[in-house]
Amino acid sequence: MRYAAKISYIGKNYSGWQIQPDAPSVQEVIEEVLAKIAGHFVRITGAGRTDKGVNAWGQVASFDMEKIFAPEKLRLAMNFYLPEDIRVMKIFTVPETFNARYSAVTREYKYFIWHGAVCPPMFNNFVWWRKGKPWDMELAKRACKLIEGRHNFRAFCRAGECPDDPFRTINSLRIRNRGELSIISVKAPSFLTNMVRIITGNINSIALGKNSLEWLESLLTGSERDKSAMTVPACGLWFWKVYYSSGLHILHGL
Repeated sequence: MRYAAKISYIGKNYSGWQIQPDAPSVQEVIEEVLAKIAGHFVRITGAGRTDKGVNAWGQVASFDMEKIFAPEKLRLAMNFYLPEDIRVMKIFTVPETFNARYSAVTREYKYFIWHGAVCPPMFNNFVWWRKGKPWDMELAKRACKLIEGRHNFRAFCRAGECPDDPFRTINSLRIRNRGELSIISVKAPSFLTNMVRIITGNINSIALGKNSLEWLESLLTGSERDKSAMTVPACGLWFWKVYYSSGLHILHGL
């Protein structure tokens, strides 16, 4: 039986989603729990990778079990064994053709920024606490509009890890403000390594007046990473949601 699960986690204590040879990962912890429940090794496939320290609100993973479990009982059993910083929020049975990664059509990330001299302590590890000069929010929004669409994002990828084809399509890039909190939301079919964090770093540079919108446009023509701005901290980034085709009606709840 194949299952799909919506998984939330805090990334602080993990090297990322994907299994690493000498560091703890979210995938490894979940696979160990499933092996306890199933009595056999269970490989899980995530909808997307997250780096060390990145959080997830709506990661989706698919996996097969030899024994059939009622989804709610399986969810309860998994959460019983999982550490408190990883939780299975929902779980469904899905067709055998479903793959959490390859069946996805769009992925959404959100980046949370707290502006100001004081940050509420309950936001520790969940936002980028940005001190200093206030942002020009109109410039930040104009930067978002420039980045939307299909571009060469070589300057928005971790140095040394850019693929031969650095073109990606940003379906939407929005920024909302709630007092001292800014939330950047970005949707795309796929992303490069560190792409959302570098996009946010470039928006930050524009919003502070350090660089111009013309500079940002030039980055989108295939500039190298060292021409771009900073990679903002991992703690503010959340893998928010995965979207699947309209034919997979049951997954709309994810």
